[in-house]
Order: sequence, then C-alpha cells, then structure tokens
Amino acid sequence: MKRRGRFAEHFVTGSLKFQLLSRSLLVMSVLLLLIGVFQYIFMQQFLYKNKAETIRNQLATLPLNTWLRAGEFPDRGQNPFMPRRDTNGGNRSDNTGGEFPRIFVPDLSIALIDSEGTYKQLSSESGSSPLQLSKEEYQELLKMKEKLDYRIVKDKDGNEQLIVFHQIRERSQGVQGLVQANTNTGPIKDLLLRQLFTFLLLSMTALVVGLLGFLPVLRRTLVPLSNMVDTVKQIDSGNLGERFPAHQGQVEIDRLSTSFNSMLERLEFSFEAEKEAKEQMRRFAADASHELRTPLTSIHGFLEVLLRGAYQQPEPLLKALKSMHGESVRINKLVEDLLLLARLDRTPSFQKSEGLLDEMLHEMEPQLRLLAGDRTVTFTLEPRIRCLYDPDKIKQVVLNLFHNAVQHTHPLTGELGLSLAKTDAGVEIAVHDNGPGIAPEHLPHLFDRFYRIDSSRARRSGGAGLGLSITRSIVELHGGTIVVYSTVGEGSTFKVLLLP
Repeated sequence: MKRRGRFAEHFVTGSLKFQLLSRSLLVMSVLLLLIGVFQYIFMQQFLYKNKAETIRNQLATLPLNTWLRAGEFPDRGQNPFMPRRDTNGGNRSDNTGGEFPRIFVPDLSIALIDSEGTYKQLSSESGSSPLQLSKEEYQELLKMKEKLDYRIVKDKDGNEQLIVFHQIRERSQGVQGLVQANTNTGPIKDLLLRQLFTFLLLSMTALVVGLLGFLPVLRRTLVPLSNMVDTVKQIDSGNLGERFPAHQGQVEIDRLSTSFNSMLERLEFSFEAEKEAKEQMRRFAADASHELRTPLTSIHGFLEVLLRGAYQQPEPLLKALKSMHGESVRINKLVEDLLLLARLDRTPSFQKSEGLLDEMLHEMEPQLRLLAGDRTVTFTLEPRIRCLYDPDKIKQVVLNLFHNAVQHTHPLTGELGLSLAKTDAGVEIAVHDNGPGIAPEHLPHLFDRFYRIDSSRARRSGGAGLGLSITRSIVELHGGTIVVYSTVGEGSTFKVLLLP
C-alpha cells in the first residue's frame, strides 16, 4: 500500500513530479515522432533514388544497337529483354543470331521514345502499368544535356509510379531517342511502412522502459526539494531556528538553501530585535511612569497639606513651595532627557565639523571646576588634537560624564581627571574619579535607560538614570564607542573613542 502511494504521488496533477514526468515524456514523444517522420521522408528519397540508379545503370549497360533492334520488335505483351526459350528448351536468339540481354529489375515496364517524341511501349509487367507522358515533355527531355532525374507520378489507376529516363546517344549523331522505364512504388512504400512501424514499436518500448527507469531517478533527484518543503513546514509552525540543508549535492538547491538561510537569519534577528524593542518600550514606559509619578505624588501631597490650612503659616508654606519647585525641576529635567533620547533614536544628522578638540575642552575648564566644587580636578590635554565632531553634543557628553563622576566622589577628598590623547584607533577622551567604583555585575547594564546602582541616592541628587544612555547615543551617532573600567574601592574611568 505504501509502495502504491509513492507511485501514485508522481501522477498528482499540479505536482512538480507530475509536470516533470509528463513534460519529459511529451518532449521525448515529440522528438521520436519527428525522428520517425524525417526518417520516413529521407529513407523514401534514398530508396527512390537508389531504385532509380539501379534501373538507370542497367539501362546504360545496354549498347545502342540493342535499343535500335528493340524498337523494331512487335509488341508481344512481354519483355523482349528477358530471355525466351524455344520448344527445344534453348535460349531463343534474334534474326541476327545474338541473344537479347536481360534486365534484372522485376515488374518493370519499358518504353522507347524516338527523336521526334513518339512513344512506343516495349514491355509491360504485371506489377507496372504503361505510363505515357506528353510529347512536349519527351521532347524537352531529349534536349536536356545533363543527367536526367527520376520522377514520381500517378498512372490512370491512381497508383504511384517511379519513372527513370535514359537518353540513347550516338557519338556522331547525338541523342537518338529516349528509354523510359517505370515501376510501381508499392513495394518500396511497404518496406518504408514496415520500417516505420518497427521504429514506432521500438520507440514505445523505449518510452515505457524510460518511464519505469525515470520514476526512481526523478524521486531521488527531487529529494533535496522535498527536504526543503519539510523544513518550510517546520518553520511555518513557528520554529524560526530551523535551517535548510545547505549541502545536498545540487548547486541550484544549495544556493537557494543558502539564500533562504540568510533570509531566515535576518528575519529571526528582526523578530528578536522587535521583541527586545517592545520589551524595552514596556520597561521604558514603566520606568518613565514611575519616575514621573514620584515627583507628581510629592507635589500632590504638598498641595493637600496647603489646602488643609498650611498656606496660612509662612514657614510650612515656604517649605512646601521649595519642595514643589524642586520636584517640578526634576520633572522638567526628566521630560527634556526623554525628548532628547527620542530625537537621538531618530538618528538626527549632526552638524559635524573639523576642529581642535583640546581648545573646546580648555574652554569648558571653568565650568567643570565650578561643578567639581572643592574636589581636586586634573586636566591632561594633548595639544593640537583635531577631530570631526559636533561641539554642542560632545560638550554634553563631557558634562554628563563629569557630573556623574562628581556625584560619586566625596565633596572634599574627591579627585577627578579629564584627559585627551591621540591613539592609533582615534581620539580618546577619558574621565577618571576616585569614587567607590562599580561592581562587575552592574557594568553590563550601566548604559541602559533608567538603570541606577543606588536608586535612593540618585533620586536625592535628581538623577533618573538617563545621562549615560544619552551619552552612549551621542557617541555612537558620531561613529565612536564608549567603555567603562572600574575597580571597587578605587574608582572608575569612562573612555570615549572618536574617529579622527
């Protein structure tokens, strides 16, 4: 039953196996039919020509006197060129004492045409009927100097006849007459039909044998395609990690498999990226809501206190107003950071220009020292460092890193350092501090949005965990990279590498 099912699958209309099989058989059948037709036509021409050459050669072997004497014989209804026996059993001779030569072509009718185009029938066998052309045609044949070709015409009974012409020439007088020999083409056609039937029989046998041999070959050839179909079914069920076999021994299928695998890798990466983006968006919305809810809750609480009568007391009123102002500043800073991140996510085109990076950092020195307060600040800037950058954005990067270092160092004993150097990879800006350092488990998430090592301390200092995310986005849009090196208890170093 299983074998029958495998055999039947080749004949499912619309399947690739059925189309390949049917079209291959159709092409083979048409080719064999064309070969048979051409073979019949060429063989017919060959046999006709060979028969005509045989008759012409035998006619040409007879001497001129033979044809002249033949023209004087009475019509006896039999071939005068066949030997006739007398009553004593010997060969009969003509009145000159010579024996008539023999024509070895059976069923041949012979006629003699004189120089005036007059037709005279010499013999007529049972298989051939006398066939006479017009006098004008005979005269035209008598005038021709090249070799006369044979003709295929039909007699009065509708039978096809092969006619061969031979000119009777005398050296001194030229063409003296014309010999016409015709025979029925029926035996030749019977031979052709037998050959054609034999060819068709052999062709049908070859087609049947080819079909039986082609089925297993076709099934084996389409195994790689069947494997791809099975793989597609698994992928369609949701298994995007499935891959097509890339080495199945067929160049076209292997190339197709490689292309599909590349496409699947991109699709899987896109789906994962979309999934990660949705998760990040969910976390972002949750974190942003949480960050906005905290100051709004605080403001709402102070407003309730004031509405209960505290607004009539100067000291509680002033304290509430200061607290609400601080929370509103936090909300404003958070909204500005969120809007900046949204603009950076859209990959804006920066107005980058080539300039001296050390001069820009020297201009920022008073602002950075004021931000550091009583902390020790060290500047190590190599001169004449040129780079292609957006000054406003790089200033924001330096301020974010420096402000982050200030927040994590002691107000009196803190030590901060800003350096600028040119390396083989590009231009490097580094910000160093002697703070408590960062534990290794926090380093991979340090640049994530809303990620904070100490959330309570960050809230007291006004941070929302967006500064380093903004910094990384700006650096990456410049085509650079940012890394952090930290040792617990010793401090941290943030390095920004920009292309020269």
